[in-house]
Amino acid sequence: MSKTKRKRYAADFKAKVAIEAIKGEHTTAELAIRYGIHPNQIGEWKKQALAGMVGVFTGKYERSNSSHETQVTELHAKIGQLTVERDFLAKAFGR
Repeated sequence: MSKTKRKRYAADFKAKVAIEAIKGEHTTAELAIRYGIHPNQIGEWKKQALAGMVGVFTGKYERSNSSHETQVTELHAKIGQLTVERDFLAKAFGR
């Protein structure tokens, strides 16, 4: 019995298909045939794109982005601390 792998699509491809679905120039079935994707998957990407778009206009995107930057800064500080501790212990044990 062979195990099939899931297809993984790039974010830019998903966005392209979702934008075309939002435009409504072609039906979901037509888009599904054109891109070789199940129509339900296109509907899901469209729903995710619309939900994400609301976040952009409400400022949630900026808040989450600044939260991400804060987290990165904290992690860099932690990495620096752990590097200093590792160097100290290596020196203390003669390595």
